[in-house]
Amino acid sequence: MPRGCRAPARIAMAAALGSLRGLLLAAGPAARPARPRCCLPPPGTRLLRQSCRRPAGPQPGPEPGQGGLPEGVEYIPTRKKGKNPMKPVGVAWYSLYTRTRLGYLFYQRQVRKARERYPHGHSVSQPCCFSGVKILPIPVLSNNYSYLVIDTSSGRAAAIDPSDPLAVQAAIEKEGVMLEAIFCTHKHWDHSGGNAELCQQHSSCKVYGSALDSIPDLTNPLTDREKVSVGCLTFQALATPGHTVGHMVYVLDGEPFGGPPCLFSGDLLFLSGCGRLFEGSAETMLASLDLAMGLGEDTLLWPGHEYALECLTFASLLELDNPALDQKWRWVMQQRQEKRITCPSTLGEEQTYNPFLRTHRPELHTALGLRQGAGEHPNAFRARVLKEVRRRKDLYKAP
Repeated sequence: MPRGCRAPARIAMAAALGSLRGLLLAAGPAARPARPRCCLPPPGTRLLRQSCRRPAGPQPGPEPGQGGLPEGVEYIPTRKKGKNPMKPVGVAWYSLYTRTRLGYLFYQRQVRKARERYPHGHSVSQPCCFSGVKILPIPVLSNNYSYLVIDTSSGRAAAIDPSDPLAVQAAIEKEGVMLEAIFCTHKHWDHSGGNAELCQQHSSCKVYGSALDSIPDLTNPLTDREKVSVGCLTFQALATPGHTVGHMVYVLDGEPFGGPPCLFSGDLLFLSGCGRLFEGSAETMLASLDLAMGLGEDTLLWPGHEYALECLTFASLLELDNPALDQKWRWVMQQRQEKRITCPSTLGEEQTYNPFLRTHRPELHTALGLRQGAGEHPNAFRARVLKEVRRRKDLYKAP
């Protein structure tokens, strides 16, 4: 970095650190989480009774190797030069948020503010039911979604990304079900912050997720394509790195119930969007998105955030003449005016308007001013397209 550019970055980092130190001091010792009870086991280890808690903030996990990722997917560390789109102060903030107690305190403040601002949730939720299964989206924080997935025949349930334990517990009590499992897509506090409190209230509940991602209170590390049963429900975990190195999505098998597959995508895929590349390259994210899209067009998409209107508005700047995009935008606009949720969509729908899934489309190439190079592999070119769409989305400011 040129010498003249270092001072502003250092000043910004110092300001961020100062703000977070203030949070820590103001919170006092009582707000600081207890130390973890044990360290995370090597990837692939199955734990049945041992609890691996990490409430003190994300700890640097074992250095991921190729063995823990899908074949052909490369691990790109956050700090690798040229691979992270974040500015220096953003990199500093991300490290603080994911690796220290300061991040946990910031998450707690987010929860308190969201509860005050949205006492009934940021959106009006609508359950989705088919024979034997009930999926209840739970609006949490300012734009997150947790999910309660219920086997109605046994009354057993699984929670996906329970970031606000009070909201999730309220849904559990209202439905009168037993929480048997928590499926965590990744380590970020806005997806994992409720694990500890819910486990305290439900002693038999297990926490599932990737061993590569330092997920708090992880009890049962999962490997790629491993299956877990909750009552009569079967979930399959798919390793989808890119947003974080250990990001996983969960697919509910709907066939035994006469329903479609259900993809709980965390921060991999949103309605007309995808997650930021915090810990992976465009090539990594492309492989993960392609894996998800292989689930079939009828698969229901249940994302981790309510980003639909912002993402569709951004997509409309890239494809000015896309009837499917325009139609979806109008529907989402109506939904959001009434504060209604916009999920689920289907993977088939997403292919018609989500720019992150249209990296093969000539109209998108033209809009971005990109051409495939002579001898360039099609997937290498698609990754370059994805990288450019992601760069523009990172810079985009919603109106």
